[in-house]
Amino acid sequence: MGRTETAALDVDPLALLHERPDECANATLTRPQKIAGGVLIAAAAFFLWYRLVPFLLVLNAIAIIFYTVQSLYKFYLVWAAMGGAVEIQVSQDEVAALRTEELPTYTLLVPLHREAEVLPQLVESLSRLDYPREKLDIRLLLEEDDAPTIAAARALRLPPPFSVFIIPDSAPKTKPKACNYGLYACESDLLVIYDAEDRPEPDQLKKAVAAFRKVRDQVICLQAKLNYYNPRQNLLTRWFTAEYSQWFDLFLPGLTASRAPIPLGGTSNHFKVPQLKELGGWDPFNVTEDCDLGVRLHKHGYITAVVDSTTWEEANSRLLGWIRQRSRWCKGYIQTYLVHMRHPATLIRQLGLRDWFSFQMTIGGMIFCLLINPVYWAMTALWFATRWELISAIFPLWVFVLGTVCLFFGNFAFVYLMVLGCMKRGYYDLVKYAVVCPVYWVLMSVGGWKAALQLLWRPHYWEKTTHGLARAGSDQFSVASGEQPDEEKGERRKD
Repeated sequence: MGRTETAALDVDPLALLHERPDECANATLTRPQKIAGGVLIAAAAFFLWYRLVPFLLVLNAIAIIFYTVQSLYKFYLVWAAMGGAVEIQVSQDEVAALRTEELPTYTLLVPLHREAEVLPQLVESLSRLDYPREKLDIRLLLEEDDAPTIAAARALRLPPPFSVFIIPDSAPKTKPKACNYGLYACESDLLVIYDAEDRPEPDQLKKAVAAFRKVRDQVICLQAKLNYYNPRQNLLTRWFTAEYSQWFDLFLPGLTASRAPIPLGGTSNHFKVPQLKELGGWDPFNVTEDCDLGVRLHKHGYITAVVDSTTWEEANSRLLGWIRQRSRWCKGYIQTYLVHMRHPATLIRQLGLRDWFSFQMTIGGMIFCLLINPVYWAMTALWFATRWELISAIFPLWVFVLGTVCLFFGNFAFVYLMVLGCMKRGYYDLVKYAVVCPVYWVLMSVGGWKAALQLLWRPHYWEKTTHGLARAGSDQFSVASGEQPDEEKGERRKD
């Protein structure tokens, strides 16, 4: 039966705050950032009073130009991803050639909070992993005050290499803080994070080992691709799956090809343990700690690569739950952007101009677009309803033409890339839903604005995602066999 242990009290899960406070999101804004923000707000108020139309015209032109550049950058990433084999490919022959005695030790950290219902399925999924049990350490990170999940774990009488690792009840109550406890107790060579609903492909650990042996020493993180096992449960899960397919099958490989900073996914990150400890682990105050860590390791000269293996997750199928989850992700992106932009000149020196530009597009650009979209939708509706002269004044002919091109090109880019993501993953039946995904964009902006407002008063609040909502038998498949349902043909197809 697996052991139960409590995290050592002498471990510092807030090491990043104490050792590198400038890289920690404990404070949303530093004093210089507050001063700079105040100056910008005061200047904006002055120009709104003194030269309203010219000022709004300049802001409008800048926003449209930025929006156009960001759309073009998305196309560039996809072009880079499609230009060759940018993911690390590991064949079945290479997996079979790995000798058991030469495999490194591996720790699996699985942070759980209020996950008693899905725990049996999680244990079953992780038990399918093809890796020597004597070299595995699977730690279920459970919060001290989460009695139901602790009781459920003990009731399962977990066999080795599973163990229950109790995290002391302390603030901040976040996933990255729990992961830090697990990291500093880890004595393995490699480490990977999985979430409560994850179903990794059985050979993923061996693929990661083989992939690490193929790359340079500077590669300390391998990101496996993520996708969903309930893509057709409803319209929301169809859109969500199209988005994930675009992100993990096109954008992240594109960032890899261009050697840019990669915002990690929240799970299936495989790390070299010594280097991860050197970086201070995860930021316990950042609610999208994966994104932050991806940028931080790049700043310090390390590299992330994408390995061609998939972990299957549960797509959020309820609208309010989806908005809560999305707002947490957006809030973490804002935190990440503010933290790493505390010293812009230093960031340029650390990343280089090209990677600094990529950071602006992938982290800052995503948030900017989600927040600015409703403003343009509102202006468009207001103009058609009232023909307000102020709106006409800030859209002279050249700005109007650029804005019109941006409107059609930006929406085309969003739709086309969602379609391309579905095609790349093989979800051909989801293409027709990707075509109407601009409605999904509205939902994304709702999440973005909720995140921006919540950051003001609850910056470190972790909005919990509820798992176990996938309808039984709706789309689920056997991870052990690698099969996936094909609803269009009424049969199963092999990936």
